[in-house]
Amino acid sequence: MSNGLYDNGRALFATAGINFGSDTIKVYLLPSTYSVNLSTHVYLTDVTGACTPVAGPVALGSKTTTAGACGAANTTFSAVSGAQVTSILIYKDTGTGSTSPLIAYIDTATGLPITPNGGDIIVAWDTGTNKIFRL
Repeated sequence: MSNGLYDNGRALFATAGINFGSDTIKVYLLPSTYSVNLSTHVYLTDVTGACTPVAGPVALGSKTTTAGACGAANTTFSAVSGAQVTSILIYKDTGTGSTSPLIAYIDTATGLPITPNGGDIIVAWDTGTNKIFRL
């Protein structure tokens, strides 16, 4: 699988169910045991029920939206240990996993996969035209 937006997340953007600028958007680092399904996985529990995240969640800071591209400041995961990180999950946090919609899955990026060594992992988001993702 390569980077993609979850179908339900895309639909929520189209119907104002997700406001990237004002909603709490969080990120997890995931192991290889998660098998993504962009069409049938809808909520955070679809992921956390299938695997244990390696690190997170961490809220995105300094979020921006420009011409359909969503960006944010770099994200730091502190003192990460455990399984090899093979992907990044982005979701809207509602406070409850069963209602927190999935937004994006990233498994093709510079630095992935990464083996944690107890130090910080910094996700340096793309600052180009497409930012983290483009709708």
